Amino acid sequence: MDYGRMKSIIEGLLFAAGDDGLDARQIASVLESKPEVVADIVEDMKHDFRRSQRGIQIVEIAGAYQLTTLPEHAPYFQKLAQSPTRASLSQAALETLAIIAFKQPITRVDIEEIRGVKSDRAIQTLAARGLIEEVGRAEAVGRPILYGTTKQFLDYFGLAGLEDLPNPDLFENGVSLEEETRMLFEKLEARQITIDDWNDELVDEIRTGSDSGEDWSTEASREADLGAEGSTEEGRLEDDRLEEDLQENSRSEDDREEVAGRV
Repeated sequence: MDYGRMKSIIEGLLFAAGDDGLDARQIASVLESKPEVVADIVEDMKHDFRRSQRGIQIVEIAGAYQLTTLPEHAPYFQKLAQSPTRASLSQAALETLAIIAFKQPITRVDIEEIRGVKSDRAIQTLAARGLIEEVGRAEAVGRPILYGTTKQFLDYFGLAGLEDLPNPDLFENGVSLEEETRMLFEKLEARQITIDDWNDELVDEIRTGSDSGEDWSTEASREADLGAEGSTEEGRLEDDRLEEDLQENSRSEDDREEVAGRV
């Protein structure tokens, strides 16, 4: 493999390894090379970084190589950490923060077991934001750091205390963090659909009632018109009968006069 390409790969491997770092044997296994060759390349890379005044360096800690920032740049990193930021948290940071909030105190290893991925960068981001802090050491091999939330975490999310966090019992046991989130949105969506359907049914009932009222009103009006027409017809018949009676009386009077004249 080309010497320059091996340098590039080693730099990428150290960046991906983060604080854990990689020793020469691990790097050699990936590159299918010898540890002695890797050690020589890393030393050459150290000189390259210094000559080109790079903002990072390679250091060896406990036999493992790590990429770190330069100590003389620390004041600038401190300003960055203390400066207010409006950037929202990433999905990885939110997942990590949720685990810490519900499971605190908790170690990085436990967090990664729950998430299934490395969480070094997410933890660093949360610590830099002041949302989490070291709260002690676990009684285990190596005494790993225990993480917990801070007062700034409560202020960030507008919580009076940790008791105001959502009840984790709302979620089923043994499901992944993504599954819990999906289930929560499905519950909210189902509730919204139920309310919408209820509103639609109510509107349909109102419309049906209104239509029925219109039909009843129309029918009542029609019956009233028929009643009025019936009354008019009855009045007309009564007038005809009166007229016939008058004509009959008139004819009877004429006959009596005619008989009287003859006599």
